Amino acid sequence: MAIHNKSHNNHALWSLNRMRKDNSWKQKSAADFTKPTKVKLLHSIMDCNEFLKALPDESVQLICIDPPYNLELAGWDAYANYIEWAATWLDEAYRVLAPNGNMVIFGGIQFRDKKSGDLIDIIQHVRHHTAFQLINTIVWHYKNGMSAQRYFANRHEEIIWLAKTKDYYFDLDAVRVPYSEEDLKLALKDKRLNPENTLKGKNPTNVWQIGRLNGNSKERVGHSTQKPVEIIERLMKSLSYPSSIVLDFFAGSGTVGRVCIAEGRHCLMCDSDPASKLYFSRHIGLMRSLGQAVEYEEADSVEDFFQR
Repeated sequence: MAIHNKSHNNHALWSLNRMRKDNSWKQKSAADFTKPTKVKLLHSIMDCNEFLKALPDESVQLICIDPPYNLELAGWDAYANYIEWAATWLDEAYRVLAPNGNMVIFGGIQFRDKKSGDLIDIIQHVRHHTAFQLINTIVWHYKNGMSAQRYFANRHEEIIWLAKTKDYYFDLDAVRVPYSEEDLKLALKDKRLNPENTLKGKNPTNVWQIGRLNGNSKERVGHSTQKPVEIIERLMKSLSYPSSIVLDFFAGSGTVGRVCIAEGRHCLMCDSDPASKLYFSRHIGLMRSLGQAVEYEEADSVEDFFQR
């Protein structure tokens, strides 16, 4: 007896597939857009809600954030009412996203004690109190991490992918994973697969095995929760297009800004910690030491950024 795959119970995807079938909707890919010769960037040190309120409606293609997880590791990571705080920037994020825009949120899950909020509570709030579409939960799996004796050692984090509407931008071809020569031969024999897409590579799925940054990693710029370039690249390539605007209002180490410059996206960054600019400058230094092109101009204000 065939068992229905319940992972496909996603009305947004059903709608997209129906529109693709009757040719009423055309999905563009990165090839349809031209990278800017110089990325425009604004990096502000201020409260995220104050920054968001200054942005125009529907002006951003992708929001990529790694907010505090509320694990009480430091003063910046403890909130009396986490969801009440998160609700303010979630509402503003929805306002500034373009109709086909996406938002990705890195998050943590509280264990043992019920505290004032985590990624599960954000998902619940999004579903019951916003118009966001929840498209995917991405599991970031890594092999290196802390050991444990009284529970199974953790080797993953979660990322949730939200979209403003059912007509969200998604470029799978930009992030397909190449088959090995042997696997490609087998895949091309599979009548269920489209040969044209198979030759492009396979879907990376929603479980991503990407290593965490060790203390001696060459990517390190000094920030305690810095995310790998590789994971930000995959999110940016699949959920935004060249010359679009990417926003990170918990900029932290500035990795999103680094990837924007490399991938030809204009970038808005904000963080309440002045050290964020120092971390970002180290990213720029690392890019130049690797011989990468670093072409960008910094805007002085939100008004200056959007006058282009």
